[in-house]
Amino acid sequence: MIKIQKLWLVAACVFCYGATDVKAAEIETENYQLEVPEMKPELVVAPALTFESTAAPEPNLDRSWKPDFDFFKSKTNKGVKAYKFMDDMTFVGVPLFLAGIAIKGDKANFRQNYNNTHANTRLITNFKTGIDDYTQFFGPAMTVGLKLGGVEGRSDWPRLMASAGMSYAIMAAFVNGIKYTASEMRPDGSTANSWPSGHTATSFVGATILHKEYGLTRSPWYSVAGYGVATATGVMRILNNRHWISDVLSGAGIGILSTELGYAIGDVLFKGNGLLRNDIESFSENPSFFSIGMGFGWGLKSLEFGVDDLVYAEDAADNDVLNPFSVDFHTASVVDAEGAYFFNKYIGVGGRLRVRAMTAKSWSDFVGLAQNDRKRISGEVLEVIDKYSMIPTDDIRKEMTNMCTDEEYSVESDHLTEFSASVGLYFNIPLGKRFALGSKLLIGRTMTQELDINAHYKGDIKNTAYLLTVTDGLPASNDFKVIIPVGDDNMTIPVEDGAMLFVDQFQSTGKSYDQEWDYLTMGGNNSTNYGTGLSLTYKYKSNFSWRVYIDYDYSHKEFTLTYDPYRFMKLSTPNLEGIYQIAGTDLEPYQFKKKKDVHYFTIGGSFIVNF
Repeated sequence: MIKIQKLWLVAACVFCYGATDVKAAEIETENYQLEVPEMKPELVVAPALTFESTAAPEPNLDRSWKPDFDFFKSKTNKGVKAYKFMDDMTFVGVPLFLAGIAIKGDKANFRQNYNNTHANTRLITNFKTGIDDYTQFFGPAMTVGLKLGGVEGRSDWPRLMASAGMSYAIMAAFVNGIKYTASEMRPDGSTANSWPSGHTATSFVGATILHKEYGLTRSPWYSVAGYGVATATGVMRILNNRHWISDVLSGAGIGILSTELGYAIGDVLFKGNGLLRNDIESFSENPSFFSIGMGFGWGLKSLEFGVDDLVYAEDAADNDVLNPFSVDFHTASVVDAEGAYFFNKYIGVGGRLRVRAMTAKSWSDFVGLAQNDRKRISGEVLEVIDKYSMIPTDDIRKEMTNMCTDEEYSVESDHLTEFSASVGLYFNIPLGKRFALGSKLLIGRTMTQELDINAHYKGDIKNTAYLLTVTDGLPASNDFKVIIPVGDDNMTIPVEDGAMLFVDQFQSTGKSYDQEWDYLTMGGNNSTNYGTGLSLTYKYKSNFSWRVYIDYDYSHKEFTLTYDPYRFMKLSTPNLEGIYQIAGTDLEPYQFKKKKDVHYFTIGGSFIVNF
């Protein structure tokens, strides 16, 4: 029982009746009581609450998966911000295009014999892959595949197709207009439409479309995949001997710039219609990054090997054969993958993987050298046999002609390629919200892949019979190899060192040989690499940046050149080695070694994902 307080009733009466006398409102309260019902706990199921939300859906909220085949239906999600013309423009393609122009003149030093139609005197690298014919379409294939699979990107189908179509149209106009005006010869001498690279431009258009549709709105790793494959496509065009580094740089610049223009025009035409997702916005002061870069470099302009660089000193006696070898190089093409984790906005640790490819100039000069070697060797054999035999000179010359009926030379690798892996400290100096200066101190290891000229000879195997006797106690088995002895009636002619030689026979065996071997190879040893550099970074989106850089790398390397011009003689005249030795010719290859301090400078640009 609860008693209601008298004072509470008085207050209630005053509130209800205003000026009523308080004494008149006094009520006997003793007889008023409040009963509280007995309460028992009981578990019940509450009815579900239902309501309709009038709020706009979150534009970047993932919805349930379903394929998207609405190619002609326009869709616009609420809350997606419309783009302005300059929102899509970074103009990063301009410096890439100009960089290609800057180094385009370097190819004039490549003296290839394009007018000679004989395959045996044209240098064509045997490295060949058709993958680049397909990787150029990786970007659009990924974009269309994701779109068909129901993964919502930046644009609906009509806006995507319009923006992409304008991007490819602008690229095609740029590339073809320049190609057939500049008329630059390809490295392999096939056609005069080398600059700029259409494959590379096509690949970078697709990569930029993938970047805008999914990299900016979904995950930055879509952009990494797109630009990574596009960069690999450009590198393969160089390795396939179809393009110069200048062609690839300009092609990449045209591809990026064309797509930015195509999307910017689409933004003006469509305004806010057809947009499905906003760009990811998450600015951070931490400069941790992963990047893919491409550039060009200088440093190793030439390598010269002379008699003083021979591994075996006794080889230096043959000075008429061993003229100095000089290998000159074009501007290097450089591809990087780099990343660093920063502890704060100033310092971090990271690493870099770098591939540097330096194309050798004037390989046709080495083909000429190989042809002269064959003629010289044949002349030496003719001279010795003619001097120490009674065989008519014309008969010897005829057989010498048949000794090599077909010769062919090919470049297995015309690049001196260096792979390096380095780690170290990275530094960052912010210059505002979007710009920053950077530097680094790196140490690592380099590995060099050799360049290689192959020779391929065919011809008749010759049988030579001769008598060789040695006087004054010189052991014949150590000095000369006599494979076919002849009868006692042969006449002997004295030669130097107390040896006596008479050639009795030089004729075809009726059999042929077919031999391919490394005529000339050059490479370098693994070495320690020290690197540094300066960079300027521009953050144009929350997770994306562009960077220009200049790097310096130093290494102390030992380069090796192996020269093997006589290999075919071991098959063509298997029993003539003793005569070669008397003539002062060693059939073994010559090997040169040269130590050199190498200073590399690299200028390039990088696409960066910040995390």
